[in-house]
Amino acid sequence: MFRTHSSDRTMDLGLAEDHFSRPVGSFVASDIEQLKMAIEECKKLILELPEHSERQKDTVVKLIHLRLKLQELKDPEEDEPNLRILLEHRFSKEKSKSVKQTCDKCSTIIWGLIQTWYTCTGCYYRCHSKCMNLITKPCVRSKVSHQSEYELSICPEIGLDRQDYRCAECRTPISLRGVPSEARQCDYTGQYYCSTCHWNDTAIIPARVIHNWEFEPRKVCRSSLRYLALMMSRPVLKLKEINPLLFNFVEELVEIRKLRQDILLMKPYFITCKEAMEARLLLQLQDRQHFVENDDMYSLQDLIDISSGRLSCSLTEIHTTFAKHIKLDCERCQAKGFVCELCKEGDILFPFDSHTSVCHDCSAVFHRDCYYDNSTTCPRCARMTERKQDEVSDVKDA
Repeated sequence: MFRTHSSDRTMDLGLAEDHFSRPVGSFVASDIEQLKMAIEECKKLILELPEHSERQKDTVVKLIHLRLKLQELKDPEEDEPNLRILLEHRFSKEKSKSVKQTCDKCSTIIWGLIQTWYTCTGCYYRCHSKCMNLITKPCVRSKVSHQSEYELSICPEIGLDRQDYRCAECRTPISLRGVPSEARQCDYTGQYYCSTCHWNDTAIIPARVIHNWEFEPRKVCRSSLRYLALMMSRPVLKLKEINPLLFNFVEELVEIRKLRQDILLMKPYFITCKEAMEARLLLQLQDRQHFVENDDMYSLQDLIDISSGRLSCSLTEIHTTFAKHIKLDCERCQAKGFVCELCKEGDILFPFDSHTSVCHDCSAVFHRDCYYDNSTTCPRCARMTERKQDEVSDVKDA
């Protein structure tokens, strides 16, 4: 008899109109208490009903609705602005009703159906509207804009004592024993954080890639996770200065460097070629704009793609397309080729051909076997020098 009465009461509470329509005026404590009682009875009923039965499924759905209604009573919806600016964050009001988001401030679920929430358009920080005034961390994108560089020491730990046994971000008391709160280390900064600021997310650490060519994701705090995500495609790593020995041990890096050097040699052909400009050939590298500007700066994403082999495949394909345009498809570009003035034999030469050498002074192109890195006198340089001397003599005679 008790179970039947309990079931009927739970179903009534779950379907009663006064629980699911928006009441007028403020809520009283009895409304919340009544919902809490209904939730507890729903829980008991779910355990008592047969597994996977239709009635049990219906009761679970009613339990969800009751919990959402209870949350609405505790946190009534208010009119909120669409854009809010705080600590350089630009928070935009979200319209999504997804319930799979988590608040970056309080670490609890964002119930999109009944709660107002915001996302920073710069660093993608998500939080409840009610948590916004509790935020103490500035937008990570401002750090990316003003200080576009990585921490290049591997896990530069300073110790919990130097942090005064407090979270490096929110200053909550922490310890390695988990009392009062667990201390979690960020492998990027080397500092310790509380469980609210460090969710055990993982990311590839730039310092480990550059020094060890290691790509295993490590645990990082939330702010480091966002910073690394925003920095991922920024070409801020000059490998030949940070770790030049890396090129001796990673063959793929040498291959990519050669392809990039060739593309830089092809660039002058394209910017003076009408057909290439119309075909927008250089836009094939729009996601890696630095590849058409220099050959020594890398982004972390570049290094990840080099390690996986993806970059080698895509860049080789682009290199082939570029070379085909210059050497086969375009008569204007072909006309800018060179004949080896030392042997005067063979096909038209281009500076990006693998069997050629280029004069560093005048950029003339020769067969590699004919021209040994300036050990042979460049005929073009000799002509230019002779012409300058003749001009000087003419001026003196005049």
